[in-house]
Amino acid sequence: MSAMILFWSITIAQVVLGAAMLVTLYRLIAGPRAQDRVLSLDAMYVVAMLLLVTFGMRVGTVIYFEVALLIGLLGFVGTVALAKFLMRGEVIE
Repeated sequence: MSAMILFWSITIAQVVLGAAMLVTLYRLIAGPRAQDRVLSLDAMYVVAMLLLVTFGMRVGTVIYFEVALLIGLLGFVGTVALAKFLMRGEVIE
């Protein structure tokens, strides 16, 4: 019984995260300002990271958690670099 609840919970979570990915993709394409696009890109990497975590839970392997950790790390660095570029116009001083 609990395996069935876990299966359906992960399935529902993946469907909702897929819908969130589509919404952030729309904001990335139709964002009126560059700040909106950066925020959408930030949300998109978080959603992608969570999708990998839920997929790793479904499959039962650890490799997806490590890939999600790498996506989180690189996404944070990319967001900081884009924010610095939007504020100052250059990344490296």
